[in-house]
Amino acid sequence: MIKASEANKNTITMPKVICAIDASTNNFAFAIYSDQNLDCYGKVNFNGRDVYEKIIDACKKSKAFFDYYNLVEAIVIEHTVFMNSPKTAADLALIQGAILGGAGASGIKIIGKVSPITWQNYLGNKRLTKEEQLNIRMANPGKSASWYKTYERDFRKKRTIRLLEIAHDKKIDDYDVADAAGIGFWAIHNWNKAVGLDKE
Repeated sequence: MIKASEANKNTITMPKVICAIDASTNNFAFAIYSDQNLDCYGKVNFNGRDVYEKIIDACKKSKAFFDYYNLVEAIVIEHTVFMNSPKTAADLALIQGAILGGAGASGIKIIGKVSPITWQNYLGNKRLTKEEQLNIRMANPGKSASWYKTYERDFRKKRTIRLLEIAHDKKIDDYDVADAAGIGFWAIHNWNKAVGLDKE
């Protein structure tokens, strides 16, 4: 497998079919775009008693997935960012490696990436303002800091779903699948950035 930026230093034409992926340590959500239209989407779950068993399962299922969806020519994945838990970040990086390894074994050669805040901002789902945070606390007084953090996360996830419903005229109820569709929406409008030819 090669990085997209190594395939051609000047330009990489966006393939007809790309798959956007939002991965976690338990599954990957996907959104397949054909000719820049959201075609199909869903989620693949991993089995295993620990992260290492899930890595093996993720690699096997990723290869099977891309063997089945054999028209997919490129992947755009939300790359790992700093998290509060170094272990979670490390486990996620291992899982993402397994997914990309499975994809590479299936013949995928073009891999793009994007940071969470980049595609969210492009979609119009920026971080909550101080005023929005204050309004949430006034409407829900006396809650813990972790409660507010979870509420704000869910608030933004719901906003992503609403924005995608406007963009695609499709209702996606699953937060992770909606994130994958958001990644794909960003990618089809920012292809050179996705494959590393332009800076994000």
